Amino acid sequence: MSVVIVGGNECMVRQYKDLCKTYSCKAKVYPKMNGSLRNKIGTPDLLVLFTNTMSHKMLQCALNETKGGETVIARSHSSSMAALKTILDEHAVVA
Repeated sequence: MSVVIVGGNECMVRQYKDLCKTYSCKAKVYPKMNGSLRNKIGTPDLLVLFTNTMSHKMLQCALNETKGGETVIARSHSSSMAALKTILDEHAVVA
């Protein structure tokens, strides 16, 4: 399963990836908008949006990139590890 995380804290990128790995998920993490998210997101199985730590423009860009696809979108106001774990418990299977 592929997961793209948009938003969150830069210092927690490694921890986000490690948690996703325990759920047998490949993760890409974009804590801030460097240039454009166009062609970076692709077509993941799950798109996680940490809405408290991202701009409105970044949110709209991420949603536009996945529009019309089979991507499941999960939003969380908090960007904590517990919030990500809750989302992964809902949408992924523990290995």
